[in-house]
Amino acid sequence: MESNINADYSIQTFDLTKKFGKRVAVNGLNLAVKKGEMFSLLGQNGAGKTTTIKMLSCLLKPTDGSALIMGKDIKNESDAVKQIINVSPQETAVAGHLTSLENLLLMGGIYGLNKAESKNRADDLIQLFGLKERTKDQVNRLSGGLQRRLSIAMAMISDPKILFLDEPTLGLDPQARKELWDQIEKLKGKKTIILTTHYLEEADALSDRIAIIKSGELIALGTPGELKNDLSGMQTMVIKAGNLTRDSIASLKTIYPNVNIIDKGIEVIAGKLVFDEIVDCLRAKGVKIEWVTMKEPSLDDVYLSLTGQEVLK
Repeated sequence: MESNINADYSIQTFDLTKKFGKRVAVNGLNLAVKKGEMFSLLGQNGAGKTTTIKMLSCLLKPTDGSALIMGKDIKNESDAVKQIINVSPQETAVAGHLTSLENLLLMGGIYGLNKAESKNRADDLIQLFGLKERTKDQVNRLSGGLQRRLSIAMAMISDPKILFLDEPTLGLDPQARKELWDQIEKLKGKKTIILTTHYLEEADALSDRIAIIKSGELIALGTPGELKNDLSGMQTMVIKAGNLTRDSIASLKTIYPNVNIIDKGIEVIAGKLVFDEIVDCLRAKGVKIEWVTMKEPSLDDVYLSLTGQEVLK
């Protein structure tokens, strides 16, 4: 394994595999994540994202293959790995009866920091995550967005070299989600961050690179721009209509399989779209089209084209 160590990477996986009985959750995953990179894992529920994070954070043992975390083997050096990583889980893990500062000091003590170290790091994190105005409030009085910020700050108190963020904005309203994006973006370049998310616009806005996983296998890897450029030969048509039905969409899918349902309409993606063919198909099913436009490929389009599925949110 030592011969595979590359000092430029925080994380390297080598045919990383996890099986649960006959079910293969992660199948021969090979990734290399650069130091200081914001790296996103995308995929449906059950694609293998959380299982991958659990293996990399030494919460699950691989069935086959292995991985290096800052040169440390997750199988044979798990204690050393745990000293340089931390995980912010999907669930907001905070003590509601304590203040933000008290939560951070508590975590500092758990990680073996003395009082002065805990206080200094807590003060810095409160400033970084925009919690200063609410420091004295009990956490159960804070909004969901502020609690998520605190939860991530608590994972940062140990000053990990690598931070895993598992669905950090899950359940937040759009405004709170955008505010948390701004906080996460401040960490770019300072820590290696592995982000799992169902929000493709989140991955597009924050990520240096993105890996798309389907059924435990890596099917695409690149920067957001590279992934969208791969669809440069594709066309996307947006159709707004108030009376779309399952039958009308199913009929259109017999001609153009990649049809993505959006608010009060659909997106149709293909190498070549024939306007009249699409309109005639929908009108034959009684659909009253309000307007039609063409647009540039998005990360949503990339995901749908590669997986044949919409991301579940």
